[in-house]
Amino acid sequence: MSDPRFDALQQWLERGLGLMNYRLAPASEDASFRRYFRVYYRGMSLIVMDAPPEREDCRSFVHVARGFRGLGLNVPEVLEQDLERGFLLLTDLGEHQYLRVLNARNASTLYRDALVALRLLQGGENAQGLHLPPYDQDLLLKEMGLFQEWYLERHLGIEVGTTLEKVFERLAASALAQPQVPVHRDYHSRNLMMTEQANPGVLDFQDAVKGPVTYDLVSLLRDCYIAWPQDRVLVWLYDYRRQAARAGIPVGASEAEFLRWFDWMGVQRHLKASGIFARLNVRDKKSGYLKDIPRTLGYIRTVARRYGELAELDGVLRDFSNQ
Repeated sequence: MSDPRFDALQQWLERGLGLMNYRLAPASEDASFRRYFRVYYRGMSLIVMDAPPEREDCRSFVHVARGFRGLGLNVPEVLEQDLERGFLLLTDLGEHQYLRVLNARNASTLYRDALVALRLLQGGENAQGLHLPPYDQDLLLKEMGLFQEWYLERHLGIEVGTTLEKVFERLAASALAQPQVPVHRDYHSRNLMMTEQANPGVLDFQDAVKGPVTYDLVSLLRDCYIAWPQDRVLVWLYDYRRQAARAGIPVGASEAEFLRWFDWMGVQRHLKASGIFARLNVRDKKSGYLKDIPRTLGYIRTVARRYGELAELDGVLRDFSNQ
C-alpha cells in the first residue's frame, strides 16, 4: 500500500541527513498518531519519529525532552529535527520495555529506580523552569468525560445522563487541592525502558503538565497494564512519600491524606484510560487495548467502594456489570 509519509521520512533521512545504507524497522506501537522506527546505521541504532503535524506537535516533545534532560532524567536526545514535517531523529534507549521484563523478583529494583527518577522530575532545582501548562479543571473533567462518552455510551450503549457529574467534580477538586508539580502524565511500564546506565529510560513525555503530586505515582503503581498486590503498592507508596519529603517535595500532612489523594487520583486516571481504550476500539479500530479495561475498572471499583463520596460511580459500575 502507498505510504507517502514513510516515503517522505526516507527522503529526509537520505537527502536531508545524508544517511545511506541504513535499515528501518518498526520500533514500537503507539496509541496516538505517532509512529517510531528503529534506524540501523553504521553499527548503531537510532530512533526516528513520524508525527503528522496536523495531528501531533513535535515542538512539545523537543521542549520537554530538553527540560527533562536538564533535570537528570534519561530521555532520548533530539539529534535532528524537521518540525514542519513532523520528523525527529533520536537516540535509542533500547528494546527492554519495563512491561516486558517486570516480574515478582525484579520489581522492587526496577520500581526503586523509577521512583528515584520520579523524584528528580518532581523536585529538581530547575523543575519550575519547565513552563509546563497546568493540569486544570477543564482538562481533568474533559478526560473523565471520555469514560462516559466512549466507554459507557459508545462502547456499551449505556446512557447515564448527569449521574456522574458530581463525582467528576469531586475528583477534579481533589486533584487540584494537591501540591502541583511537573507531571509526565504517562509514567508507566510501557513508557519506561530498562537501561544499563541511568535506569530507567523515559519515553512519551510530550504531554507533560504541571499537576497533582500523586498523578505519576498512581500511573506507575496502579499501572493500566500490570497490577501488583495492594500491600506491595502501599509499601512503595509510603516509601516514596518519605523519600520525597526528605527531598523537599510537598506530600501532604499525613500518610492518610496522601493515600486519599493517590486513591482519588487513580480513579480519575483510570476513568480516562478506560475511555481512551474504548475510543481506540470504536474510532480507531484498535481493539488491542480492550483487554486492559477490566484492570482499570477493577481499580476504580475497589477505590469507589472505599469512599462514600464516590458511591454514584460505584453504583453505575455495579449496575452495568450485572447486566
